[in-house]
Amino acid sequence: MTKRILVADDDPTTRNWIAGILRGQKFKVETAANGSIAWKKIQKSRFDLVLLDVWMPRMNGLDLLAAMRNGKKQPKVIVVTSDESPSTLLAAIREHAHKYLHKPIEREALVGAVNELLGKKTRVASIKVISARPEWVELLVPCSLEAGERLEGFLAQLDTGLPEDVRGAVGHAFHELLMNAIEWGGKLNPRRKVRISFLRAKRMLLYRIADPGPGFKFAELDHAAISNSLDEPTKHGEVREKKGLRPGGFGLVMVKANVDDLIYNEAQNEVVFVKYLD
Repeated sequence: MTKRILVADDDPTTRNWIAGILRGQKFKVETAANGSIAWKKIQKSRFDLVLLDVWMPRMNGLDLLAAMRNGKKQPKVIVVTSDESPSTLLAAIREHAHKYLHKPIEREALVGAVNELLGKKTRVASIKVISARPEWVELLVPCSLEAGERLEGFLAQLDTGLPEDVRGAVGHAFHELLMNAIEWGGKLNPRRKVRISFLRAKRMLLYRIADPGPGFKFAELDHAAISNSLDEPTKHGEVREKKGLRPGGFGLVMVKANVDDLIYNEAQNEVVFVKYLD
């Protein structure tokens, strides 16, 4: 069955450009010039996906997101906007937007995001926003790979004012520790939650990740490179081979190389990492 998409944007050039590309991909596409028109169409018809600008007349995109979340019909939503302020990004997460695309949009990024989201058959688990202050972001994230990927896509936009090398280092460390929390602490059970805090001060970034698991001991990580002694730097590879694990195990070593401080609590089901800013 052909997927139905609604493109809501008050800029006619952007609206028509997006609609034209998606029609070229064989989707059935309707458009709306403001949030009010979009809401009326959503109430009358079923859409699989809505591409939604934030700042539109008569009804802005965030208000429309809230209305959709409270309604019976809940299409998947990609927020498409030039507004990358933390308050807008976090409001989009709070109102259950699924993905974020920053204007100006590249054709490949647009098509890829649409196909990826429409290809997901399961309902997207909600991320709860506890604190949405730009300097203090706190979230509860379901223990699913999809939720983790979705969160990373949004949080990456919060670091746009940072140097590229800092963004890369922080992004790698956050990804590795978040996936560990979701997979090992939460056992990929979306009913369980990972609590994430992100604090930004003048001279540092601090991330805290707390998973719902019982914790672990580094002595039990003989399959990970972080357990290697200096005189046996590849010992974990032999352990992984014996256990039938794929090659790898360098995650925590790479995390330590990318951040300035890495601190675990006693149970080791909570971790804090710090990156200092020059």
